[in-house]
Amino acid sequence: MTGTAPQPTAPGAPRAAGAHRLDAVHVEGDVYAVDVRGHRLLVDQPAHAGGTDTAPTPTELFAASLATCVAFYAGRHLDHHGLGRTGLRVAVEYTMAHDPPARVAAIRLTVTPPPGLSEERRAALIAVASHCVVHRTLQQPPAVDIVLAP
Repeated sequence: MTGTAPQPTAPGAPRAAGAHRLDAVHVEGDVYAVDVRGHRLLVDQPAHAGGTDTAPTPTELFAASLATCVAFYAGRHLDHHGLGRTGLRVAVEYTMAHDPPARVAAIRLTVTPPPGLSEERRAALIAVASHCVVHRTLQQPPAVDIVLAP
């Protein structure tokens, strides 16, 4: 590993070893389809923002990604200790910045553990959940390059 950021690739070009790829393709209006390993997600904008409100916004999917990553880590931790996941829930609230540039300013996740979880297990659960990949990525943001395909 050289420590350099992977070089961007054009659609159809070979990827760097270990690179993952998603494609967002225009469908109509503000609707885009994202193909992920044979799964298709749609994104749109609410009607008040000019969209047709047929799907979540990219920002909502960003928050959902964080919430589900935390839930996944919490759930695996519970499984590892022979505890059930029934009742496990992760709620996420986010606020947008009031000053430019447009961005998420704050995120709060509330983990609801299964009922009857001991205080010791509750502390361990939140510690493990805090180590999810999406949370860690936000704590140490990656380099992001936006380039035009040839």
